[in-house]
Amino acid sequence: MIKTPLKNKLAKKKKHVLLAVAVVILGYIGWKVVEATLLANKAPGMGQRGFSVAVEIAPIEKGTIRDAAQFSGTLIPKSQFTIAPKISGRLNRLLVDIGDPVRRDELVAVLEDEEYQQQVIQAEADLRVARANLEEAKSSLEMAKRDLERARTLHQKGIQSDSQLDAVVAQYDAQEARYKVAVAQQANKEAALETARVRLSYTRIKASWEKGSEIRYVGERFVDAGAMLSPNTPILSIIDLQPMTAVIHVTDRDYFRLQSDQRATITSSAFSGKTFLGHVVRIAPLLKETSRQARVEIEIQNPEGLLKPGMFITTTVEFSRREETTVVPFSALVNRNGQQGVFVADTENKKARFQPVQVGVIEGTRAEILEPSSISGYVVTLGQHLLEDGVGIILPSSTPLATKTQAGAPGKQPKVKKASQGGKR
Repeated sequence: MIKTPLKNKLAKKKKHVLLAVAVVILGYIGWKVVEATLLANKAPGMGQRGFSVAVEIAPIEKGTIRDAAQFSGTLIPKSQFTIAPKISGRLNRLLVDIGDPVRRDELVAVLEDEEYQQQVIQAEADLRVARANLEEAKSSLEMAKRDLERARTLHQKGIQSDSQLDAVVAQYDAQEARYKVAVAQQANKEAALETARVRLSYTRIKASWEKGSEIRYVGERFVDAGAMLSPNTPILSIIDLQPMTAVIHVTDRDYFRLQSDQRATITSSAFSGKTFLGHVVRIAPLLKETSRQARVEIEIQNPEGLLKPGMFITTTVEFSRREETTVVPFSALVNRNGQQGVFVADTENKKARFQPVQVGVIEGTRAEILEPSSISGYVVTLGQHLLEDGVGIILPSSTPLATKTQAGAPGKQPKVKKASQGGKR
């Protein structure tokens, strides 16, 4: 009665051990079956690691690549100034408005001029009085001169005394002084008249500039006709649209690479696909402490007048240009074990070979290969993150190389051969 439960316990434990051993054996047998199945179904052309990766490839090319950098900026007119009156008055007329072309020295606005016309009339009248006084003084001076000559003759003959001669001389000197005063008064009135005429001319406001194009445009209008203006009140702004100036701000990383007359291309989201040519004209000699950036101005040719001040633009400044250099897509560059390189596609053996490279200039989606310079063929541009050196690759059916391989496969003869035998009967 005591030994029976112990026997049952030992039998149960033995049963569990046998069951565990059976599960292990069955698992081992299943793993071997799966491994044998995978090896049996292995496709021809697999890489040395036992699998192939579907990739896309691109040719290694020889061409031109630019060392350039892109900057965002704003357009401003090369020349801009504000027209304002030099005198006060009411604005009678505006002869131009926003967007109108303006020629050099063209009349653009007229102020009320009645007051200034009256000043000119008054100045002309004062000048006439001054001229009459001058004529009178001149006549009196000539008469005094004749009296002086006669008195000297009589004095020499002893007819007139010294005191009488002195009186005549004094009278002549007085007349001569009056004549000089009259001359000065006439010059003063002439100047006053000229000043009145100049002030009258200020009522006719013109757009004047010295250098640049003959035609410019009205950018803004600040007042309307009928407004009362004081001196230097802005009326219009005049801008020059050809050429334009792009203002960009660069950090110290690119600042020391910039030089005057470097070529630049400008694009704008307003004109998709269209580029404008320019060159660097001014580089600020300092970087602002607040932004750590320097101002750079680029002159842009704008013959059609498409570009306008205030537009947001993207500028590409070309630092250098490499001709006939080895170029690959930037997407082909990868890092393996701390080395930068590309996977060169062996299209005959359907394998990818890792090739370490030294990269030079990068422009957009292209990269320059400095070393090795003799690299050629095709590089993997998609799927390279799954590749290792020597791994098999699968080319897409749209690839010209894959199409040629399929066309040359056994059992698939082109129809051209069958047609060429048709004439032999």
